[in-house]
Amino acid sequence: MDSTLCAYMMKEEGYEIVALHFNYGQRTVRKELQAFRSVCRDLGVENPYEIDLDFFKTIGASALTDHTLDVPTGGLEAGVPITYVPFRNGIFLSIATAVAEKEGCEAIAIGVVEEDSSGYPDCTESFIGAFEKAANLGTKATTSVTIKMPLVRLNKSQIVAEAIKLNVPLHLTWSCYKDEDEACGECDSCRLRLRGFEQAGAKDPIPYRHV
Repeated sequence: MDSTLCAYMMKEEGYEIVALHFNYGQRTVRKELQAFRSVCRDLGVENPYEIDLDFFKTIGASALTDHTLDVPTGGLEAGVPITYVPFRNGIFLSIATAVAEKEGCEAIAIGVVEEDSSGYPDCTESFIGAFEKAANLGTKATTSVTIKMPLVRLNKSQIVAEAIKLNVPLHLTWSCYKDEDEACGECDSCRLRLRGFEQAGAKDPIPYRHV
């Protein structure tokens, strides 16, 4: 939902969208890829990038990529949860920087949310700002990329409200960490999403097994 809203906000600002998606061995890889393709069609994006990163499963250490670990369903907790994928956004941004340099892009947009990030250290404004500096140091002198994070200071209810305002097809998006047919309604990501819709006074259009 966050990444999708981010793309529509960039389109609203007049950017031409180069869409990038990662299959990194996450539990809901099939559903997320389906959602990405559906959103790209709605945005009118041609030739989107779909990149496979199987090494995340080799690294493990996350319940999203190591299926021997259980995805927590006991509610949001303090600290960095087991669903954190080590340095995932740093790796994603590195590849996005390479794509941006190839395509001649002015900006990279990422849908990180600091307040509702479940404690993930790679979703913070300070990290993204530092990465932007590193990206521009490590690319050609003619490359100058700004990393935009339009959602970073919003909470989930504000994200839902902004998505509704921009007519974002929220029914095409997927947030669940566990399941692909019906969202579980119990993992951190589902809880954050459901709470956002509730606080925004809106109904989530995707199906849930537990609400």
